[in-house]
Amino acid sequence: MVRIAAQEGNAVVSVQDFGIGISPKHQQKIFERFYQVSVSEEKTYPGLGIGLYICKNIIEQHQGHIYVQSHEGEGATFSFHLPFAANANVKTAEEPRLNA
Repeated sequence: MVRIAAQEGNAVVSVQDFGIGISPKHQQKIFERFYQVSVSEEKTYPGLGIGLYICKNIIEQHQGHIYVQSHEGEGATFSFHLPFAANANVKTAEEPRLNA
């Protein structure tokens, strides 16, 4: 399920799944480069461990932030906030000058 909302000058996008969930001990680490979640049976889920790291860096480059809310066995909701253009520290490029 995908939700989009406006909140305090930010666009908020949330993506919810109904999978196995993420334990609290992994929730902050999943945004680190090459971090992979493994469960007690020594099972590691497929992936390179860079997807959420890349997402976090792109979102932060746009003055936003990303987080997860999850309980084991109940799925997870990933949300990110991005400021509306009027609220961001937008750098505008200068018009290119032609050498005459």
